[in-house]
Amino acid sequence: MAADKVDPIHQFQITKLVPIHVGHVDLSFTNSSLFMAATVIVATLFLVFASSGRSLVPGRWQLVAEMSYSFVANTLRDAAGKAGMQFFPMVFSLFMFVLVANLLGMIPYFFTITSHIIVTFCLAMLVIGTVVVFGIWKHGFHFFGLFVPQGVPMALVPLVTMIEVISFLSRPISLSVRLFANMLAGHITLKVFAGFVVTLSAAGAVGVAGSILPLAMAVALTALEFLVAFLQAYVFTVLTCMYLNDAIHPGH
Repeated sequence: MAADKVDPIHQFQITKLVPIHVGHVDLSFTNSSLFMAATVIVATLFLVFASSGRSLVPGRWQLVAEMSYSFVANTLRDAAGKAGMQFFPMVFSLFMFVLVANLLGMIPYFFTITSHIIVTFCLAMLVIGTVVVFGIWKHGFHFFGLFVPQGVPMALVPLVTMIEVISFLSRPISLSVRLFANMLAGHITLKVFAGFVVTLSAAGAVGVAGSILPLAMAVALTALEFLVAFLQAYVFTVLTCMYLNDAIHPGH
């Protein structure tokens, strides 16, 4: 049996498709790069296709696109007010990117880019970087009032400020690790149970009978992973909206 059929970690391996080296810098086009591009293309084509035949009574695909649009718009408006809508293109793009990337990763033999911490960390740093840059540009030094909550006694200000700074710096870590860990753990568990099915099925009639339970678990985990794919895109979007609120209203 091939090693990649039983090794649950093999599915996350980075493979160079087009080796590119500029000096000592490796700029190779990898399977991760391919699926990042595929994610952008699929999300773009879906939105273009779904909105091309706009009608008063939406069809199935138009309804999905409108629901995605409304979800992000309402979430951003509820978290950051009307002023937050200026970030709608970024937040909607992040939502669609994470959602489509998660769903593409559910297709057999496809690559799950959100199972790599470097990808999710870059997405998280984009959010936090936007918060910091916009907050300082819009509010100047008043932005740093975010780290000193109103009504705190002066004696507790140093301690509270330190806690708030640590909490703020941990945001990109928690935001990226949450998405990465859920996708990684789910795909590993699914591959392990699928491996049990393949291994037991090769052991004769008794093995085939014994493979029923792991097969049922694999089916259940597949359904759960589809749910997690949506939930993680939802959570990433909600937290992004909450963090952007700090950039717009640092004193609240």
